[in-house]
Amino acid sequence: MSLIESLEEKVKKTRPIIVFPEGNDARVLRASIRLNDKKVIRPILFGNEEEIKALAKKENVEIGDLKILDPETFEKKNEMIDAFVERRKGKVNAEEAGKILKDPNYFGTMYVYMGLADGMVSGACHTTGETVRPALQIIKTKEGIKRTSGAFVLIKDDKMYVMGDCAINTDLDAEGLAEVAVLTEETARKFGLDPRVAMLSFSTHGSAKHERVTMVAEATKLAKGKNPNMLIDGELQFDAAFDKVVAGRKAPDSPLKGESNVFIFPNIEAGNIGYKLIQRFGGYEAIGPILQGLNKPVNDLSRGCVEDEVYSLALVTALESL
Repeated sequence: MSLIESLEEKVKKTRPIIVFPEGNDARVLRASIRLNDKKVIRPILFGNEEEIKALAKKENVEIGDLKILDPETFEKKNEMIDAFVERRKGKVNAEEAGKILKDPNYFGTMYVYMGLADGMVSGACHTTGETVRPALQIIKTKEGIKRTSGAFVLIKDDKMYVMGDCAINTDLDAEGLAEVAVLTEETARKFGLDPRVAMLSFSTHGSAKHERVTMVAEATKLAKGKNPNMLIDGELQFDAAFDKVVAGRKAPDSPLKGESNVFIFPNIEAGNIGYKLIQRFGGYEAIGPILQGLNKPVNDLSRGCVEDEVYSLALVTALESL
C-alpha cells in the first residue's frame, strides 16, 4: 500500500471536512472533485458557484455533489464577524472585520475556527504569508509552542522523508531550531515513520568552527532535552546524515548511522532550496508546507503545486484533524 493509499484509508472512516478558499483554481477544483468522488474527505470549495461551474465545464470535469459555498451569501456572516472581533480582542471593529473577512483566507480560517470545518488548504494562488497570517491571528499555536513552522513530506515510490523548516521562519536561534526539530519529529510519526532526526549543517561534529555550527549543535542538545526519547544527532553534513559509508568515516559514533529520514535545516534558505532540489532533481512529490504547531490544521500549498499535491496535502490536513 502506498503512502497516499494509507492516508486515504485512515481518513475515510470519518471523512473530515476540509475547506479550499481557492475554488476558482483549476488544480484545486480537480483535486477536490477527486477527494469528493472517492469519499475520503468532505471538501468544500469557496467561491462563486456559477464561476466554479464554468471552470469545471472548461476543465471538462463533473462537479457532482461537491459542496460550493459562496462567502458573499454565507448565512452566518454576522456571527462570523462577531466571532472575529472577539478573537482579535478589540483590535478591529465590526465594520473592519467585515472587510477583512472578504479575504478568502481569513474567511476560510474563521470557518475552521468556528468549528464548521476540520481544516483548511490554501496557497495555490496565494503567498505563504497570505495563508499563514490569518492562521496565526485566529487559530494560533498550541500552548507552549512559540511559533509555527513549515515541514515538507517528500515521497517517491516506497521512500519518504520529512524536512523542516522550509517555509516559515526566516531567522531562528538555537531554541527555535530545537522547537522545529521536536515538531517535525512529531509530524514524521503521524506518517508512520520511525523518526531519525538529523540537524543539518556545513559541519559534522565540530569539523568546522563557526557560530552557525555552534547554534545547530546547541539546538540538538535543546531538542533532546525537550524530548529525551528522540533519536537525534547534530550537527551533521547531509552526506554524513544520509550515507552509511560517509557516516562511518565522518561520524562513526552517530546514533543515526547514516540512515536519517527527518532533516532539520539550519535556516530557511537551506530548507527551501533543499526540498525543491530534491523535488525537482530527484522526482519526489513534495507535500506541504505542513504548518506545525497550530491548534487546528491550516496548511499551505506552493504556488507551483500540481493537482496531485493539492490532493495529498488535503489528506494530510484531514489526518492532522483526527
